[in-house]
Amino acid sequence: MHPTSPPPAALAAGVVLAAVLGAAAMALAEHPWFRAHGLSALAVAIALGMLFGNTLFPRYGTRAGPGVAFAKQRILRLGIVLFGLRLTVQDIAAVGVAGVAIDAVMVLSTFLLARFVGERLLGVDRHTSMLIGVGASICGAAAVMGAEPVVRARAEQVTVAIATVVGFGTLAIFLYPALYDLHATLAFLPSGEHAFGIYIGSTVHEVAQVVAAAQSIGSGAAGSAVIAKMVRVLMLAPFLVGLSLWLARDEAHRHGAAHAGHGGFGRHVPWFALGFAAVVLFNSLHVLPAPWVAGLTRLDTLLLASAMAALGLTTRAADIARAGPRPLLLAALLFGWLVAGGALVNRAVGALLGT
Repeated sequence: MHPTSPPPAALAAGVVLAAVLGAAAMALAEHPWFRAHGLSALAVAIALGMLFGNTLFPRYGTRAGPGVAFAKQRILRLGIVLFGLRLTVQDIAAVGVAGVAIDAVMVLSTFLLARFVGERLLGVDRHTSMLIGVGASICGAAAVMGAEPVVRARAEQVTVAIATVVGFGTLAIFLYPALYDLHATLAFLPSGEHAFGIYIGSTVHEVAQVVAAAQSIGSGAAGSAVIAKMVRVLMLAPFLVGLSLWLARDEAHRHGAAHAGHGGFGRHVPWFALGFAAVVLFNSLHVLPAPWVAGLTRLDTLLLASAMAALGLTTRAADIARAGPRPLLLAALLFGWLVAGGALVNRAVGALLGT
């Protein structure tokens, strides 16, 4: 064993603790109240982790620290890779060119808006701005966790970003059905269940929140919303690769040309993003029986929930409080863009390309 390696018992204790909290979060997320409010196992897991992390864990959990760190880093990356089992390339064909274009426009515009408004106008720190932007633009907590190793953010920055995803995504569950009732009055809103479903899928944060909002409207909206959301999730891999390369180039400019190219392409591309894309391609072949895919998907939810619980265990409420109201204001502005700007993008692209 390497002299700096943690004892196996300490490693196991932290992993087991994170897994127990992750499993508890999965069980709670199945409760009708949590499902009705679009609270996924990942959102519940970080809440449980923070509850223990700010009460019992600092006093009694020091031995479990190495395992918690392992869950927050290594298990997270494996979870992101297996997340690809939820997607196939056939999902792209299901929403057509217009659906893909709408998703792409919303992902890029939301992230760029987060960078500009967060850093230049509100003075939010760079890492938090990027994480809030990633969470709002792609797939909520899973995207934030996927971007965390690329951005190299601190635990409290990740938690702040996830909190905004949970808060405004939950608000969307109640807002979008109300907007659907007004779509005949407000001309800028997409009309019809199919088009409104794509609007929901391209603008609401979490998958669970998309399902909850769309099911309140009807089966037609629910079907197109989930597919549009899955295509948006599919953009996570190329987005993370592009973000990693952009950050590496930015770092080279900041520190001089001597650092540019050090380590080559592979040093800057997150392997787990490529693994995610590879799993999506493999899943598109439909080689594995459906029960296997369902079982592996549930295992993946446990891995991601365990990583989220580990993140919560290492996050202190005081650190979040120090972030102040500006990240919340940034998230609110992005939510406004997703609702209003997303409606305009959906109408414009839908009229141009046909939905």
